Amino acid sequence: MNYNRNKKLKQITPETLVVGIDIAKEKHVARAVDDRGYEFGKRLVFENNITGFERLLAWVSEKQQAYEKTHVILGCEPTGHYWFNLAYFAKAKEIPFVVVNPMHVKKAKELDDNSPSKTDTKDAHVIAQLITDGRYAVPNLQEGVYAELREGLKIRDQLSKDLQIITGRIDNWLDRYFPEFRRVFKDWDGKAAWYTLSHFPLPAEITAISAEDLVREWKQVAQRGIGIKRAHTLRQAAERSIGLTVGTRMAKRALQSLLKQYEHLQESIASIDEEMEQLVKVIPGTEEMIAMKGVNVLTVATFFGEVGDIAHYEHPRQIQRLAGLSLTVHQSGKCKGQTHITKRGRRRLRKALYLVVRPLVVHNAAFKALHEYYTTRQEHPLKKQESLIALSCKLIRVFFAMAKKRYRFDGEKMLRDMPQFSIQEAA
Repeated sequence: MNYNRNKKLKQITPETLVVGIDIAKEKHVARAVDDRGYEFGKRLVFENNITGFERLLAWVSEKQQAYEKTHVILGCEPTGHYWFNLAYFAKAKEIPFVVVNPMHVKKAKELDDNSPSKTDTKDAHVIAQLITDGRYAVPNLQEGVYAELREGLKIRDQLSKDLQIITGRIDNWLDRYFPEFRRVFKDWDGKAAWYTLSHFPLPAEITAISAEDLVREWKQVAQRGIGIKRAHTLRQAAERSIGLTVGTRMAKRALQSLLKQYEHLQESIASIDEEMEQLVKVIPGTEEMIAMKGVNVLTVATFFGEVGDIAHYEHPRQIQRLAGLSLTVHQSGKCKGQTHITKRGRRRLRKALYLVVRPLVVHNAAFKALHEYYTTRQEHPLKKQESLIALSCKLIRVFFAMAKKRYRFDGEKMLRDMPQFSIQEAA
C-alpha cells in the first residue's frame, strides 16, 4: 500500500482540507484538518441520508471558505457496507474519496492520548490524520458491468450457501428415515434417485411396489444405469431398513419441500451463471481468457467482479495485494521467520485464483511445467502448496497482460520469457 506513498502525499497540500469521517449505521461523525493535522472547528454529526450528506457538503464548503482551502479530500474507515452510499455520493459530486485501513486506525488511535479508548469523534480525527500522512487507498468503486458482476457474485455465493444447507438437511432426512438409500444410489440427485425420493421415499412405500414396477417408473426419467438388479437391491434395503417409522406423514411433506427448494436453488444458480456469462463477454480480453485451457467463465467473472476495470491498475502487483497474496516475513537481527502470504484482501478473489490454478497444473502444459520447475529446482524448491500460491500470482500477471493487450495465451512464450526457467531447462 505504501509503494506509491510519495504520490499520495503530493495530493495533500497546504490548500487541501482533509475530512475524516467515522462511519456508522445511522449517524456519521466528521472532523476537518489541514495538511499538518491542525483541526478546524468542531466536529459534525450528520445522518446517513440525503439530508445528512447535503449537510456535510455545506459544512465542508464553509470550512473551505473560512480557511481558504481550494481542494478537499474525504476519507473514512470502511465499516461493513455502510460507507458505500456516502462514497458513491461523493463520486457523483466529483469529490475525492479515500479509505484507510481499519487496522491502521486501531493501532494509531493511541498516538495522541496514549489510551486505547474508542469514540466516534476520536476515530474521525485518527482517520483524518492517517490521510494527511498519505496512509490511504483510493477505493475502486465499480460501475456498469463490473458492478453487475460484483452483485451477481454475491447472489451466487448466497445461493450456494443456501444450497449447501438444503443438501445437508436432505442428508439429515435420509439418515433418519432411510439411511440405506445411499448404499443403493451413490448420488441422491441422480435422475432415478430423485424420482424415487419424489414419489416413494419411505421404505414402506418401496416394499409395496414390485421390482418390475420400480423399473417401469424409473424408465420415465432415465434409460441408463438402472435395471431389475438395482430395483431388487433397493427393495432389499427397504425391507431391512432401520429408518424411523414415526412421523412419516410430515416427514414426507418435509422432504418434498426440501427437494423443491433444492431444485429452485439450482435453477437460480444456473440462471445467474448464464447472465454473468453474457455480462463478461462485453469486457475486453475476456474471450482470450476463457479460451485459455483450464479457465472457465465463472473464474473470469469472479476476477473482474472483484478487480473491476483493469484500466484502474498500473501494475499486476496491485491486484496481487488486493487478493491478499503479497508475501510477508518477520525478521529481527539474525532471526528470520517464515515467509507467508498476508491474506489481507479479497477472499473471494484469492479463492477463485487458487481453485483455478489446481486444475491448471494438471491440464495446462505451461502451468504444469512451471509447477514442476518450482517444486524440483535445485535452489530453494517450493512445496506444492507454495508453488500453487506462486502460480496464482503468475495467473494474475497473465490475466493482467491479456486484459490490457488482448492477446491469446501462449504457454511456450510465457516459459521462454522466464530466464530462470530457461536456465533450469538448459541444465
